[in-house]
Amino acid sequence: MTDTNKSKEQKLASDLTALDEMSIGDLRIAWRRLYRSEAPPRLSRDLMVRAVAFKIQERAYGGLKGPVKRKLKAVMEAYAKGEAKIPSRSQKLQPGMRLLREWHGRRYDVQVLDNGFEFDGRSYASLTAIAQEITGVHWSGPRFFGLNKAAQINSQQGDACHD
Repeated sequence: MTDTNKSKEQKLASDLTALDEMSIGDLRIAWRRLYRSEAPPRLSRDLMVRAVAFKIQERAYGGLKGPVKRKLKAVMEAYAKGEAKIPSRSQKLQPGMRLLREWHGRRYDVQVLDNGFEFDGRSYASLTAIAQEITGVHWSGPRFFGLNKAAQINSQQGDACHD
């Protein structure tokens, strides 16, 4: 790696690290600068950090290529007209995957293992047990982590927030 590339990588790493320390007001300013529009008013801080980080990385490394953008646009236009359906997410969890969930302002991270799940340094046999641990009440684990259709509908209504 050349000195110029190292310098760019260091600047990028520094810019991304700085996001964690930014106030919500500073994040909104960064959003306006990068997206040239106002940030959605009810967007959580965590999602705003992620979106700003994405845009910073997109500028550093480049975005989607023209043919991919055109294909995505065509699919979304067909969907808007009711001519196409967006494929559902695969529910097959594989070892090494991470499930992220924001709940009451706190972010939760679950690692998928060969024979269960790891959360907060402990092993669990099911996502439902983890959801109950987090919420204090019985809740379907797949639904809580946004792995089924009901969770996707609720997240569109603002009842669930999943990453």
